[in-house]
Amino acid sequence: MTTFAQADASWQEDATVIGLVSLAHASSHFSHLLLPLMFPKFIETFGFSYSELGLLMSVFFVVSGVGQASAGFLVDRLGARPVMYFALGTLALACITVSIAQSYSGLMGAAILFGVGNASFHPVDFTILNQRVSSTRLGYAFSAHGLTGNLGWAVAPLFMVGISSMYDWRTAYVAAACVFICILVLLVCKSDAILTQAVDRSEKDPNAAHSLAFLKIPVVWWCFAFFLLSTMTLAVIQTFSASILQAMYQVSFEAATLTLTAYMLCAAAGMFLGGFVATRWPLHSDRVVATCMSLAAFFTALCGSGWFNGAVTMVILAATGFAVGVGGPSRDMMIKKATPSGATGRVYGMVYSGLDVGFAISPLVFGVFMDRGWYGLTLVGGAFVMLLSVLVALGVGKRSAGKS
Repeated sequence: MTTFAQADASWQEDATVIGLVSLAHASSHFSHLLLPLMFPKFIETFGFSYSELGLLMSVFFVVSGVGQASAGFLVDRLGARPVMYFALGTLALACITVSIAQSYSGLMGAAILFGVGNASFHPVDFTILNQRVSSTRLGYAFSAHGLTGNLGWAVAPLFMVGISSMYDWRTAYVAAACVFICILVLLVCKSDAILTQAVDRSEKDPNAAHSLAFLKIPVVWWCFAFFLLSTMTLAVIQTFSASILQAMYQVSFEAATLTLTAYMLCAAAGMFLGGFVATRWPLHSDRVVATCMSLAAFFTALCGSGWFNGAVTMVILAATGFAVGVGGPSRDMMIKKATPSGATGRVYGMVYSGLDVGFAISPLVFGVFMDRGWYGLTLVGGAFVMLLSVLVALGVGKRSAGKS
């Protein structure tokens, strides 16, 4: 497959591509929190339980997971650009749907739209980065990509809580829709920078855009399992940490929400450092990931232990984000090593659908914990699942080295 990336491409050319893709990625992460941030408002307005609200997030990520695996084929066949345009438009529509929702069914419809819109970002983003960015700068590209994703998570609480405090939660969703539309307009104006080559091979070629041959590679499924497990813990923090801080430590809603923002900002800072780590030790990406996830699991368990007061717990939770962030670029490098040539969209779509499956399962499991008042156990359970992801990461490294 012909690629656009050149070894001698200028920093300006690479930076333009990285910036546009990273902005789109930030909008995807921004969308992840638009529903759970308003859970307290939905409970106040409609009287829903945590289990009912957790189901919304499960539907969101089931739709996103199925769509992400499918989107990889579309990206390889059609190119990344039109798929990205569709995704941003759908996210804007989802926000409008929430803003006019009058019942649980309205919120469920919005959750489905959010899932459809979110589905394609990872196969789109990594296809563009791998084709358009110089190979010597991919570590930095992955760092910027992950960093802005975390910034999208960090901005969401400030944006949604800020606007809903000044006006109301419905207005906040209208404003969010405007954000997606503005990003879409910018990408259309800069369309040449994100143009990619579609895969164009014969029917017998195992790397053809429609081929499922990559599914026979065991390491692809190990990567899928890693994302599933590691994301279950992240989903606990994103979906329930604000409520846990309020219940266990009597922290205000605003302070608990700002702690989630602090977590995401620390994760973004970790991503920045992680870009240098991934570039310095590209052959040991699995060990870097395992080390970072082990530390994050320890911090998460401390947060659920109840040993500290609210202020210290909030600091520890933010430090957890930094540990996860440092491992982010090495995680993406780990997946790149496991990806066969010409199948970037499909492999990233399948592997990152594990992220959506983890996000879908976690609210269902830990939503029951929350309804029973097992707040600390919710975080400790998340820490245990993250430790399982450490073992899988080491397995990915072993199988990538063995090409099996």
